[in-house]
Amino acid sequence: MDDRWLADRFEEHRRHLRAVAYRILGSLTEADDAVQDTWLQLSRSDAGEIENLGGWLTTVVGRVALNRLRTRARRREDALAVRLPDPVVRREGERPPEDEVVLVESVGLAMLVALDTLAPAERVAFVLHDVFALPFEEIAPLLDRSTAATRQLASRARRRVRSAEVPTPDPDGDRQREAVDAFLSAARDGDLDALVAVLDPDVVVRIAAAADRPASSMVVNGAEAAARQMRPGLRSTLGRPTVELHPVLVNGAAGMVVTQDGQPLFLLAFTVAHGWIAEIDVFADPARVGRLTEAALAGGA
Repeated sequence: MDDRWLADRFEEHRRHLRAVAYRILGSLTEADDAVQDTWLQLSRSDAGEIENLGGWLTTVVGRVALNRLRTRARRREDALAVRLPDPVVRREGERPPEDEVVLVESVGLAMLVALDTLAPAERVAFVLHDVFALPFEEIAPLLDRSTAATRQLASRARRRVRSAEVPTPDPDGDRQREAVDAFLSAARDGDLDALVAVLDPDVVVRIAAAADRPASSMVVNGAEAAARQMRPGLRSTLGRPTVELHPVLVNGAAGMVVTQDGQPLFLLAFTVAHGWIAEIDVFADPARVGRLTEAALAGGA
């Protein structure tokens, strides 16, 4: 079989495979690595014997991603106080490339956070079946489970995701941005009441700091507690003359990159539901923020 023909067929599935790996792993870098590993397996296989190439590739990338999840668990990377998945960040108003649309379609950051609470096998079963409609009969072999057991895994995962009560973002982008702008204005002014007013009473704030500052990572629940926690730092930072705010979209929802002297400080990702801010994810590791937002900031230059 011609190598060029096989490479072209693989490229037809690359976007889909990256989307599958991203939902399972919550990491852009690991997703790309999983797709590359899938290509290597295809290139070493007897592709002429594969009847359904798309289904075969999906199960392979699922198995690769599952192994990576299990390795991550063994290394206890998830023992960090707050672990946020990699978001897809782009400049507001910029038309997203086609592969990015596939990547983030129907998967907000809040959903990825909920998926991170699942055990590796649960996550793979849920994502492959509920998101990508792969039959349980095809998922079961890669999990080394029976079809019935795989069905139970997905059902358990489904219940856990539902119990997480993932908020559905308002579809109106202008409404989202209005809430975010009101929040940042209140933070800049140090107005506690105005901050509380724009937050959902049950808002959840997740702050993921750098690994060398574990005490700065935390989860805060409730509008007043969140406002009191965030107000001092935001007021101090936003009041600096060399600090700039860069509106971005984070997995399709309103976000903001904060820079000082052109260098990233942190990324704020908001979930706005019913006009209130229901969740705020704060990426407070400057090195990671720089990596995640490099393309978006460069596009705005």
